[in-house]
Amino acid sequence: MSDTALFEVVNRVGVVTLNRPQVHNALSLPMIRLIAGQLEAWRHDDDVAAVLLRGAGEKAFCAGGDIRSMYDSYHAGTREYADFFIDEYRLDYALWRFPKPVVALMHGITMGGGMGLAQAASLRIATDRTRMAMPETGIGLIPDVGGTFFLSRMPPELALYLGLTGQSIQAADARYCGLADVYVQGEAVEQVLPRLRQIDWRAGPAPALERVRTAIEPLCTQPGEPPLAQAASALLEHFSKPGVAAIMASLGAATGRHADWAAATLATLAQRSPLSMCVVYRQLEEGRRLDLADCFRLEYNLVIHAIEDGDLIEGVRALIVDKDKNPRWNPARVQDVTDARVAAFFDGALNAPAHPLAQLGR
Repeated sequence: MSDTALFEVVNRVGVVTLNRPQVHNALSLPMIRLIAGQLEAWRHDDDVAAVLLRGAGEKAFCAGGDIRSMYDSYHAGTREYADFFIDEYRLDYALWRFPKPVVALMHGITMGGGMGLAQAASLRIATDRTRMAMPETGIGLIPDVGGTFFLSRMPPELALYLGLTGQSIQAADARYCGLADVYVQGEAVEQVLPRLRQIDWRAGPAPALERVRTAIEPLCTQPGEPPLAQAASALLEHFSKPGVAAIMASLGAATGRHADWAAATLATLAQRSPLSMCVVYRQLEEGRRLDLADCFRLEYNLVIHAIEDGDLIEGVRALIVDKDKNPRWNPARVQDVTDARVAAFFDGALNAPAHPLAQLGR
């Protein structure tokens, strides 16, 4: 598995290439462990001043985690799925707290686990091929990998829209939502690493991140008008309602110039796991008052509950294994999700000494 992630140092920039293009660079457990080990080595290496994360091929930075392996682990009774999330969250947290600048080249599909890597970066580069999403409610999961933290730091209506629908967005909306810092397009994408190669690390006292930004700046342009900005009033009107059922009812009653957008959004929500959406609504509320480490600890609790007593296994079966695209959500309607069912996901002490992520932030 050593070729699932490739590493090199170019002009004091440690380059991580996610190297599973045949599966859109989806993260496997061995791949996560390889990257974590290399980052730890570079953390202490004075010959490495910055890190670049990129994906092999033209289609994806990283499409997420290898959820088929999690499904197989659950059915085999190995609980390797728990190890996957523990190690993935530790890696994501390490990136958020990495002492050197991290650049994420979000070229192509950047979803789920790919967002966990990219959103931790100091400089997030969107491109003309960026397709970004947190699509977890579509398989009965919740937006994890730090989504509790980075989604809840944006305006609540945007966070709920992205977290509940799993809608894919492009570069302009990524910048509008605060999920990308700069934009490059066309052949300029191929010039990112060559520009980093030209940094003169000996010239003056400028901080490393400033040097990296200065190197990338000539490649950057503007991505155009963000579609979500045009729907800002509708987002605020509908996604400010108190609960998922109220949001869906509001969308269903929409009239006027955003009626078509509301109808399409409602149709999307109707396909998502009702239980997952109700959990996500509370998850994002909780996230606004939690620090980064506690967000990851909460996510671990939520994800394990989604696997063992939620809709994830059924969602993966329907959409990835059997591919009948007809998940039997339990319950089938948002109106039938009880407060007690949602509350059960949040039981358990975040700061218990036995928590697998107890050491984050300490």
